[in-house]
Amino acid sequence: MNIKNFTSDALIVFKKTIEDYHIYDDVKQVEINPYQQDDIAHLLYHKCWIDTVQWHLEDLIRMPDISDKRGMEIKRLIDHSNQERTNTVELLDMHFYHVFKEIKSKKNAYLNTETPAWAIDRFSILVLRIYHMKEQTNREDASEEHKEHCRIKLDILIKQKHQLMKAIDHLFDYISKGKIIFRPFMQMKMYNDKKLNPALYSSGKS
Repeated sequence: MNIKNFTSDALIVFKKTIEDYHIYDDVKQVEINPYQQDDIAHLLYHKCWIDTVQWHLEDLIRMPDISDKRGMEIKRLIDHSNQERTNTVELLDMHFYHVFKEIKSKKNAYLNTETPAWAIDRFSILVLRIYHMKEQTNREDASEEHKEHCRIKLDILIKQKHQLMKAIDHLFDYISKGKIIFRPFMQMKMYNDKKLNPALYSSGKS
């Protein structure tokens, strides 16, 4: 996958991922990644699959008649998903770091507040949001007023997608030219770590 105009290729992967998930539309469906493991598309597909499953888990946990037990089960699945999402984003950033590690930064280069992978994280979720907003514009059981409101939102989301794609491609371009210094940003999340979360290591049940 070429770094130049990277987002166009990523968009194809994200759309395929979302379409593949909705063949089954089941949060328990096992991911069947069609890309080779040494291909960056493999990580992009995995990232978007995590986002898509979590999107539907977030829907399920908001069911008004959900039991406390089922709600907690889904909350733990979301918790695990968030950790896996973070891990995957960091793997993406490490991939980009190795791509750009030989680039010599210019004297006036600066650090960006957002790394490429975290921008791509937003991109993946935005493509997912567009898919589901488009669904709302076609709902047979919804009023025309509802569908029109969703069409307006969909237009905004599509514009935001184009803006974000352009921004990400510019970010890659500036990194490749040494205008921006790229350093991976590691989250170092603590709540899932049995050695770092006091609720886990103090309970004796970790």
